[in-house]
Amino acid sequence: MIRLPKSLNAWGTPEFEAVLKQEIEQLDAGCLPLQQGLSVSSYVTDRPFQAMVISVREDTGVVHVKAGIFYTGVIAGCSCADDPTPIGEQNEYCVVQFDIDRTTASATVTLLAE
Repeated sequence: MIRLPKSLNAWGTPEFEAVLKQEIEQLDAGCLPLQQGLSVSSYVTDRPFQAMVISVREDTGVVHVKAGIFYTGVIAGCSCADDPTPIGEQNEYCVVQFDIDRTTASATVTLLAE
């Protein structure tokens, strides 16, 4: 389960987006739908990712955050001598939505088709 308590504490302040970005970037990549968001590669690398807050809105008891995630992937090949698969990392980007419960700071994350 994802919890974003620092972001919830910063809600309504000018620092909210910076705190949220930092807290997202500290999450384990396995908590995010990065593998499902791949578009040019086949496997997410273990390199750090970067988040960008696109928009924020509030509903009754929930803060909805649309964020862009920049990360890298590789095309996994067989590692054979004659494998034509490129070894280099590919830049990837996906858009996700975090729904943060204003009471518990627990958050769900959904991959958006954008």
